[in-house]
Amino acid sequence: MDSIDLEVLKTAAAWLNAGHRCELVTVIKTWGSSPRPPGAMLAIREGGEIVGSVSGGCIEDDLIASVARDGVSQTAPFLLDYGISADQARRFGLPCGGTIQLAIEPLSGASGLPELLARLGRGETVERRIDLKTGAVTLRGASADSTLHVDGDTLATVHGPRWRLFIIGAGQLSRFLAQVASAMDYRVTVCDPREEYRMGWDLPGVELVHCMPDDLVLEAQLDARSAVVALTHDPKLDDLALMEALKSDAFYVGAIGSRANNAKRRERLKLFDVTEAQLARLHGPVGIYIGSKTPAEIAISILAELTAVKNAVPAELLVPHATAAPMSVAGCVIP
Repeated sequence: MDSIDLEVLKTAAAWLNAGHRCELVTVIKTWGSSPRPPGAMLAIREGGEIVGSVSGGCIEDDLIASVARDGVSQTAPFLLDYGISADQARRFGLPCGGTIQLAIEPLSGASGLPELLARLGRGETVERRIDLKTGAVTLRGASADSTLHVDGDTLATVHGPRWRLFIIGAGQLSRFLAQVASAMDYRVTVCDPREEYRMGWDLPGVELVHCMPDDLVLEAQLDARSAVVALTHDPKLDDLALMEALKSDAFYVGAIGSRANNAKRRERLKLFDVTEAQLARLHGPVGIYIGSKTPAEIAISILAELTAVKNAVPAELLVPHATAAPMSVAGCVIP
């Protein structure tokens, strides 16, 4: 499953390859409230077909109308502001007087999309630099903390995974979790030393390894852009990986299981010199309470909590499984 931005780039490349004229539209800055963050993209081709999104829809309608009226621009890239006045904000659906700045880039064979897509397919994080005067494009490697920026007449956008998710266990739940996380631009690694669980695993773009989970966690050198979720229900696999993850800089560490099993897990982890402060970082039972019962629903629950932690949503606004009313999850009652 591709992320929205990767789908935009692939579609734009296909349009160009088919001989269509098209433009790439990128959110550069926002002020006040805005439906989409900097870096969000859409592509629009002659005839008004679009893929992606830069707003809640009203700006897209205006862009489609502009293409229908004026055709696809053949000039160099340019910047365009929406929502400067209160009237424009109301017209384009920008709440609370928000303002959004877009880069409109006519695409061509010189736009570097095939090379960019090839590098993204290899799991690279890439900075794409566009000369706003000439439209010339250069590509270079980027670090995980690189961000979109405008430097004089150069726009630099960043593409590829900048967050990492390590999933312990290759079961059905892991498959759903890996699919959706990949679409959210995580570089996903699934670890399971059990051959019977790895058989038949064929999820494109997701790395599957068979080493012991704690070895993987140590080798990965987890940083503040890393998350670990243990899903095997097997203490021999989950506990050692969780121990190393809780001692790392990972922004999120979670484990599936009932409240009773998680309480036992916490007692076991104390035997490995995991401190109370480190144990407090463990999300278990993992996920936000949404009444989830199926593997797909549980995956959404986990990613909802993971996203909330990544975005620094205050804990008091969340209802995690660990504090929710008793319920049944995947056939097991959480007491």
